[in-house]
Amino acid sequence: MSTAFSFAPTRRRRRISLTPMIDVVFLLLIFFMLVSRFGVERALPIVLPGPAPATTAYDGPPRLVAIGADTLRLNGAPTSLATLPDALRALMQAPDDLIVLRAEDGANLQMLVTVMEALSRAGLSRLVVVE
Repeated sequence: MSTAFSFAPTRRRRRISLTPMIDVVFLLLIFFMLVSRFGVERALPIVLPGPAPATTAYDGPPRLVAIGADTLRLNGAPTSLATLPDALRALMQAPDDLIVLRAEDGANLQMLVTVMEALSRAGLSRLVVVE
């Protein structure tokens, strides 16, 4: 028979306080609310073409805009973004003629979007993006 010696008076166990944990959770909630972005992202209106009739063919001179990492070319000739709409209009027979955009190796998406927005602002909205 063994007896346990107790030199201190027995104490009741304390319950764990949840207050510090709740404080941390609210601080995290406030932090993520402050660093989150609330708002509408900009979007490009892209209209997907339907099936083309069999009699529709490409007409007129070529209008190929090649978008590179640091270059912009119209039918192989270097051009700038500012002069691109006027150069394209000179090649077009009607305002709704088709313009082909091609992103080359090394081109980023932002440059493609910038070219599309510039052409849309100039009234040239019939664009096709190819690989």
